[in-house]
Amino acid sequence: MQIENQLVQIPLFVEKQVTLAIKREDLLHPFISGNKYRKLKYNLLEANKKRCHTILTFGGAFSNQIAATAYAAKEKGFSSIGIIRGEELRESWRQNTTLLKAHEDGMIFKFVNRGEYRKKEESGFLADLRKEFGDFYLVPEGGTNKLAIKGCEEILVSGDEQFDFICTSVGTGGTVAGLINSSFLHQKVLGFSSLKGDFLNKDIKRITANNRWDLISEYHFGGYAKISQELINFINDFKKQTNISLDPIYTGKMMFGLFDMVLRDTFVKGTKILAIHTGGLQGIAGMNSVLKKKKLPLLDI
Repeated sequence: MQIENQLVQIPLFVEKQVTLAIKREDLLHPFISGNKYRKLKYNLLEANKKRCHTILTFGGAFSNQIAATAYAAKEKGFSSIGIIRGEELRESWRQNTTLLKAHEDGMIFKFVNRGEYRKKEESGFLADLRKEFGDFYLVPEGGTNKLAIKGCEEILVSGDEQFDFICTSVGTGGTVAGLINSSFLHQKVLGFSSLKGDFLNKDIKRITANNRWDLISEYHFGGYAKISQELINFINDFKKQTNISLDPIYTGKMMFGLFDMVLRDTFVKGTKILAIHTGGLQGIAGMNSVLKKKKLPLLDI
């Protein structure tokens, strides 16, 4: 499926003579968010090929992975199981917009504490899950595996050759890996990490075919799911200027970083940038419930 690129006219970019276009992957599907649609495509085909009837995956309270997998599984005729980080959610998940929607889409939950959750890749933990739930097709946290990367390699198309830089947010590394592998020879891919630390560099190197990329790690705002009033203000202002919503976990941080780099003249005049909007907008409602408790401004939806 091909998605059109939306040219964005923003005063800062016009002043710096830098072109910005956004690939609206958030519009791929009304419920299966951008990059999750790409990551699940070949995994669900493989599950069907293996005659698996149940998809099992992992995620937190407002996880795009949980939301997307639940709907995609229902759409394709699978059952789904979500291993949810945080035992405290066992009693309150019905007040959580992401989990309530996933439940309505047929997902069964197992809530585990954070210590257990860290075992999600261990063979013993997975064996225990198979004893409890029977056979299932495993989609890892964040959805990243070889088949997910294959799906993300399809984001770029021939018309995208005109751009000098491809920019995306980074969580587990699958989306940026797909973009790196399919990028054109003259292009550089910039991945904006939403996680604190540089450990993703090693993971990305392991699953990519070239070195035409950089991981930008200074715009994480304190780490995964961390947010500040500055970021809220930026996302709301971006919506006013462009009528495009950004999620606060991934794409909002990428775009904030990109604006800052343009402001600091990181890019030469005439540079053409394509930013990938990976979706994740379903998480805004949940984040707003957190912001409301903290008495911070809310994100525009």
